[in-house]
Amino acid sequence: MAYAGLREYIETLERHRKLHRIAAEVDKDWEIAAVCRRVFQKIAPERRPVLLFERVKGFDIPVLVGSLGASSEVYAIALEDRVERIHERWEEAQKRPIKPTRVPTGPCKEKIFRGDAADLSRLPTPVWTVGEDPGPYITAPCVVSRDPETLAYNVGTYRLQVKGSRKLGIWAAEGQHISHHRRKYEALHQKTPVAVVLGPDPTIEMVAVTKFSLETEEYDIAGGLRGEPVPLVACETVPLEVPATAEIVIEGEIPPGYREPEGPFGEYTGYMGAAGNMPVIEVTCITHRDRPVYRAFFSQMPPSESSCIKRTGREQSLLKHLKEDLGLPVRDLHLPESAGAAGMMLISIKRSDPSDVKRVVSGALRYAAGFGKFIAVFDEDIEIRDHAQVEWAMSFHVQPQRDVTIIGECQAVALDPSQAPPEVPQEDPSREVSSKVIIDATRKHGFPALSLPPAEHLRRVDAQWAKYGLE
Repeated sequence: MAYAGLREYIETLERHRKLHRIAAEVDKDWEIAAVCRRVFQKIAPERRPVLLFERVKGFDIPVLVGSLGASSEVYAIALEDRVERIHERWEEAQKRPIKPTRVPTGPCKEKIFRGDAADLSRLPTPVWTVGEDPGPYITAPCVVSRDPETLAYNVGTYRLQVKGSRKLGIWAAEGQHISHHRRKYEALHQKTPVAVVLGPDPTIEMVAVTKFSLETEEYDIAGGLRGEPVPLVACETVPLEVPATAEIVIEGEIPPGYREPEGPFGEYTGYMGAAGNMPVIEVTCITHRDRPVYRAFFSQMPPSESSCIKRTGREQSLLKHLKEDLGLPVRDLHLPESAGAAGMMLISIKRSDPSDVKRVVSGALRYAAGFGKFIAVFDEDIEIRDHAQVEWAMSFHVQPQRDVTIIGECQAVALDPSQAPPEVPQEDPSREVSSKVIIDATRKHGFPALSLPPAEHLRRVDAQWAKYGLE
């Protein structure tokens, strides 16, 4: 049975002893970020809790951080499943998406504020990189937009700078789907309607940070993950529909052609993402539940919540495309969290033809051109999630002159600080084009036997492990 909303999910986290309530008063303008950083640095993922800051100085709204990306175990609880089943659940959802259903109203309508009453300063939006960010940033927005021609929905996550009581700056790369919608509205000289959803059912957040084709509707994939339709309710001031049980919904419009300075912001790369001239969202309405919970992603340098969340969804979307849509011999695909789930792509294949490596890389780049500045392909017996095996294969299966290819004039990894110095604006064309390194780390000929104990001896040791007192 799918979670009715975020609150039911929080109760489940508490039952699993994965929620830590911080009762001490905290300052949103420095303390939340510092506590989160220390938790992610000091506590191993298997023990890392979700954080609920119950008393935020000056506000009566608690702040929830880590409720998807504290660990893989937490992510699995969000799917009401086991860690071992995460990949399977994503595969099922993409094969069998479920269309949303429409309902007349929902808990997200318990409080409605229009016009000047729709005041962003009422929300406890944290400052994440003190002394560097220009102000508070909304980091967990599920931004809903719609294609004005096809009426297809998109739900994506983009950084949102709070720029005033009724104005947000939005950074979205030109290749992202909301930018595709915005350009269509601008061609019609119309404002782009948007809705910023905070604290929905966790599957909405999962799909919002995942790369899908332009034709795929995230509400449908979320329905597949839930196993039942996402209930949607109409917005008050824009022609969009949002999850009925969301904690907070910010409605607004992007005026055509208008840009103003946005950023910099402490990004998933571990560096400040450059500032630039970006569109704004003019807020028209805020609705929320009684005593809402403010949901935030902890981003910045890995390990972070955002890199953990993005890794899982992006891997499954790419894996499904390569295996199911293209029929390629791919065993697994990994976007390491340490590389921000973007800068490095590792793929294992069952290689039967010398062209397999080239076909797999080509398929990955066509689907997600902005991922993988370094792409390495391995044989199927290499466990690409084990750094030791990856480093071993890279060291002894690769001849650099033969197996390493550099491709120029490629789409850059978003917000890569190696592209240009900080003073170059984020929208500058030089930041859009990069190069990629392709490494064929598969075996090209027969190799000697592995220097390991016989498999039977290893199985016998495993079976009597307690005997050695190494538990």
